[in-house]
Amino acid sequence: MKIVIFGATEVGCLLATEFFEDHDITIIDREENRKEEFSNLDISFIQGNACDMNALKQANIINSDCFIACSGVDEANIVACLAAKKMSGIKTICFVSREEYKNTLYFEKNNGTYGDFFIDNIIWPEELLTQEIFRIVTVAQALDVENFADGRARLLEYKVSEYLPIVGKKVRECGFTSDTLIVGITRNGELFIPNGETVLRAEDKLIFMGTSHSLDILAGTFFHEKEYVKNVAIIGGGNVGLMLAQSLEKLKIKTKIIESKYDRCQELSQVLKNTLVIHGDGTDLKLLNEESINDCDVAISVTNNDARNLLCSLIAKQLGVKRVIARVSQVLNIPLFEKVGIDIAISPKNSAINEVRNDLAENDVDILATVEQGQGEVLEISVKPEFSGKIIKDLGMPSSAIIGVIQRHNKVIIPKGDTDIRFEDILIIFTKADNANRIKEFFKVN
Repeated sequence: MKIVIFGATEVGCLLATEFFEDHDITIIDREENRKEEFSNLDISFIQGNACDMNALKQANIINSDCFIACSGVDEANIVACLAAKKMSGIKTICFVSREEYKNTLYFEKNNGTYGDFFIDNIIWPEELLTQEIFRIVTVAQALDVENFADGRARLLEYKVSEYLPIVGKKVRECGFTSDTLIVGITRNGELFIPNGETVLRAEDKLIFMGTSHSLDILAGTFFHEKEYVKNVAIIGGGNVGLMLAQSLEKLKIKTKIIESKYDRCQELSQVLKNTLVIHGDGTDLKLLNEESINDCDVAISVTNNDARNLLCSLIAKQLGVKRVIARVSQVLNIPLFEKVGIDIAISPKNSAINEVRNDLAENDVDILATVEQGQGEVLEISVKPEFSGKIIKDLGMPSSAIIGVIQRHNKVIIPKGDTDIRFEDILIIFTKADNANRIKEFFKVN
């Protein structure tokens, strides 16, 4: 696939790094010096503005398959996508930073009177980040949460505390609930696919897949007992903070927002009816103590500044907050956040790149989720007739992977080794990212 990217931003660099091995990548950017950032990658670089049709022609847009606009200027991204669409009818993906642009472009796409003059996919990274944080917040103690099969199946990730009885036991000895599979373990930063003989250790991060009901039982049995998220503190009242509070209000979770700008506090208080809006600094120890932040089940720092989010999170952790989530703008900072004790560090850019990855996937293969900073992938693959009736243990998949869920019509099956697969089954497969292409090729029959 030939992909043209407008904008040598951090997102543009991450996308180029993600896709250059399997695709033909061309980057358009105004600054010639940005070319040095891609010197180690097999890509083409064009100095120019993708809003200029001459630059698009130079990038051979007519013979390209996808155009991604991720410069730092929303208006330029929109114009460039519309120009690319007009010139070649190419698939277009547009990054925006404002809700009104996303809503307007979505309306234009779905309004039949505009014909073919629209943008295929509009990505607002802050919205995707909010959705990811919300999923994690609403499941007590979970490090990651993904929903599949209309919510009937899930992926949950938990850290093993040293006092848990499963420490030192083999997977097959743990007695995990039925309709649940342990599909991945991250140990010392490295993800691997376990088997029944794998011994669990303290600080391991365990990734489970199963039915939602069975995972609820698993969580209550092994990782927390009848524990629910009741109180949440949000530091930062920007778009993400506001959207999170609105979602939490719907679940009747007691929520407070700490925002440093007084005018923004007034705006928030007019929109949020059941959220306590506090004017103050999230690093102010006196304020945090007065507001009893230590009584919160979760503290979430979502300002636009990585250093401030790190400091706010560390203070909240020190004051006794059970679980701390931090927004990280620079993806390379995520390991630092986790190393110093932040429970969950999430980047809106990673969320957005996952969206692009899925959008570019083959029609019969979707990437439903990525875990552990892209080390693992959850694939959704439709079973072709050639595989119908085969037993899972006899499939002989070429790489280490686990079929975690089978969706058969309206039924969700958590398979075992002797489970058969059938034509038109939908397989939800967990595998390491390095092995994902081999899994896709295995199930692709020409």
